[in-house]
Amino acid sequence: MKKRYITAALFAGMLAMDSCSVLNPNVTEPVFLENPNAASSWVTGLRRQLALTMNQVVVSTELVSDNYYNNRTLSSKVFDIPQIDYYDLDVNNLQIQVQRLREMSEYGLNKVLPADPAATAADSAEVYFSSAFAHILSGELFIGLPGSAGGAVLTPAEHLQQAVRQLDQAIALSKNAAETAAYTLLKARAYYALGDAANAAKFAAAATDNNGTLLRQVKYDGVNNVPNDMQTYLFSSTNNEFAPLPRLDFLDPKYFHTGLAANDQKPVTIAKAEEGWLIIAETQIAGGNLTEGRNVLKQLLQLVANRPSVMVDDKKETRNGGNRTDYPLKAVKVKFDANDTLRSNYVLDRQAGNVKVYTVSGTLVTNNDLDAAVTEDQLLYILYRLRQEIFMAEGRRMTDLGIKFPVSQTEQLNNPNVKPEHLKAQVPSFIPLSRGMDDFTYDKTNGVVTMKYDMNAVLVKNKHAKEIFPFTN
Repeated sequence: MKKRYITAALFAGMLAMDSCSVLNPNVTEPVFLENPNAASSWVTGLRRQLALTMNQVVVSTELVSDNYYNNRTLSSKVFDIPQIDYYDLDVNNLQIQVQRLREMSEYGLNKVLPADPAATAADSAEVYFSSAFAHILSGELFIGLPGSAGGAVLTPAEHLQQAVRQLDQAIALSKNAAETAAYTLLKARAYYALGDAANAAKFAAAATDNNGTLLRQVKYDGVNNVPNDMQTYLFSSTNNEFAPLPRLDFLDPKYFHTGLAANDQKPVTIAKAEEGWLIIAETQIAGGNLTEGRNVLKQLLQLVANRPSVMVDDKKETRNGGNRTDYPLKAVKVKFDANDTLRSNYVLDRQAGNVKVYTVSGTLVTNNDLDAAVTEDQLLYILYRLRQEIFMAEGRRMTDLGIKFPVSQTEQLNNPNVKPEHLKAQVPSFIPLSRGMDDFTYDKTNGVVTMKYDMNAVLVKNKHAKEIFPFTN
């Protein structure tokens, strides 16, 4: 009988078992499956793969969005435009990481868990969660992706529906209240993306009921060569690789280190209570219940205020990457676009002392802003500004902008199910091109920096576009 070897993609799940991270080509599938505690080892590998996947998700999508731009030459040079080509290596790398997470999860469900008598319900729940999360990313970030190796290209809706089914399995198996709440919130996120307001609100409420501290994060390990890549780009690198849009400067860096960078790699959040409140508020506002929606957002502001913040020495941050040399480094006034009023506290003077860093969520939206918002459009504007600020550097903004990646050329060349329509990125017609989303002018004499576009205002103006605002279409 021909021996079956574990593929490199699946074997990545076992790397955590070997501190040297050396692949052993002689490890066959039966050898691994007969290994004591194979399930727990596979879960450890899935956690590692989730970290690698989120590295690619956060770095790529934050560049595509208006949150950050590439201030040097590392990482994608065209996502800022945004230019997203199916033959782009970064598109392929993102697809590889998302699909690797899915394939490792499927292998865990079909092979590892059934073969290990020591597998626990918690092991099974985490494998189902990992598979569900891969499908959520597939549905949110791509025009479509195969649902199996070499298989048919599933639509975003099909991926999201599969995610819901697998989250149901994870919830049924989980005996940990915090994990169950996180899985339930991810169900709400999937229903939100599907445009199902009733179920989105139902599961958002179930996840956040009496649980203002809900927080599920992906952990990183610099010592064992799994660093947080976004932290490297934002803080740890000698050059300032990525720069935020100036009106978001106060939220940067979400990830930082003290002491040795390898020993202090910050986690990335993938589920937190704030999202539940945002979903509930949007269902109410879109349904015409403006007072209720406003009150929910006020409760959300209190939750954000209770999240941790720390004072960080960020004096080495001089925006010296070089792609733009006119970034304001003093505490200047900000205008969200040319028609906006002057605003303070958005751009920080990092040479004046330690700066406040929001490690989970931060915002400069106030109760007064909410009280002044009396129309649906005004409340939706604040809600999407809150989504942008609260999810900063977590890989969520690109989806709110309605942008999706195409299927990669590598997949096309190896999968006859990939059709021409799968090879074109989704970039809504209202998205400014030529790096317009990241553009600004700096009036150094008067100390005013002005964004070229207020993208949240652009979104509200186009709220009936099919790519965005799931509850208004």
